[in-house]
Amino acid sequence: MTVRIGVEEEFHVVEVGTGLLVPRAAAVLEGLPEQTFTTELQQSTVESNSGVHSSLDGLYSDVIVTRGRLDTAASAHGLAVVAAGTVPLARTADIRPTAGDRYRHMVDEYRMIADEQLICGTHVHVDVPDRDLAVRVMCEVSPWLHVLLALSASSPFWEGADTGYASWRTMLWQRWPTAGPPGCFADAAEYDAAVRCLVDSGVISDAGMIYYDIRPSAHQPTLELRICDACPRAETVVLIAGLFRALVTEARERIAAGGVPACAGRHEWLRAAAWRAARSGLEGNLIDPGTRHEAPAAEVVQSLLRRVAPALEAAGDRHTVRDLAERALATGSAAHRMRRTAAGEGLLACTDMTIAETRGDDHPRPRPVTADPGRIAPPERFAAPTHPVRPAWAAGL
Repeated sequence: MTVRIGVEEEFHVVEVGTGLLVPRAAAVLEGLPEQTFTTELQQSTVESNSGVHSSLDGLYSDVIVTRGRLDTAASAHGLAVVAAGTVPLARTADIRPTAGDRYRHMVDEYRMIADEQLICGTHVHVDVPDRDLAVRVMCEVSPWLHVLLALSASSPFWEGADTGYASWRTMLWQRWPTAGPPGCFADAAEYDAAVRCLVDSGVISDAGMIYYDIRPSAHQPTLELRICDACPRAETVVLIAGLFRALVTEARERIAAGGVPACAGRHEWLRAAAWRAARSGLEGNLIDPGTRHEAPAAEVVQSLLRRVAPALEAAGDRHTVRDLAERALATGSAAHRMRRTAAGEGLLACTDMTIAETRGDDHPRPRPVTADPGRIAPPERFAAPTHPVRPAWAAGL
């Protein structure tokens, strides 16, 4: 039986006229069903939850429809939603946290970490009804998660500046005390005991603040992937979901056959591998989990495809995932596309591009005519980068 999947997508809310991130999630969510759309820590973010699907085609259709509903709701207020790790034009001081005791506590406790939580991710859920097995699979698939991060990388800019990273969201996210690789646990009881210990320490207030790159869901019989940036193109969401499902399926089969653990209890290199993926995206080297040495991103992605080929074939995903992976390698990461557009046309054009990709449009729509033409241009501090695109970023043009 095919393993079911679902996704949660986070979106930035931006003002169409200026491209600036704005705290207007409530306006976008007004009238949308709460079971599908919800708030996040900051008022500049909205989240969507897909249905549960057996096929990648079903998931893709769901994502497209959901994004369309958000776009329609946002457009009615002169706003747009952007699926990306960060948006180019944002000011931390302009954004306010969402109301509620839990969010208020997070802002008070974590201060600037919470204040700068202007980031969005893609989370993929894969059915694993046995919680003990889910915890063991979590360890098995961890060596490959940084490759999925590289495929999703879409956050090169922070508050108008080029960070030098393909996924600056990763660097911001890893400041939380429970973010990063999860480590190995023998079973669910051992994992749950570790979570209780963290809560009892006072460092986090509840199990929902376990922000590992992967975790067993606290509310559903699933394993949840959390390492990835939000993805402008819906096709990238499908690619990552297909690869993650295949990794989980392959790990379950290996565990059932009594195979040697993939991680061998050695997790100290996983954070370094995630850093490498965040720095380079698809435009540089990644860490090959087999050798733990650097290798071109395309080679590591191909290694992943070979590893999970039987699982992809069994799910009927092989052709879809391979085609999407080859397309991703040919066109480059979203971070690469964003940099290329910013270098040629400016950060506002970069924002327009990500809005268009989130909508599923091939090209950005014409800019609206406003009564105040000066507001169309972002502030001077948000000018496009003046330095040339580095050769590693330019690969694949």
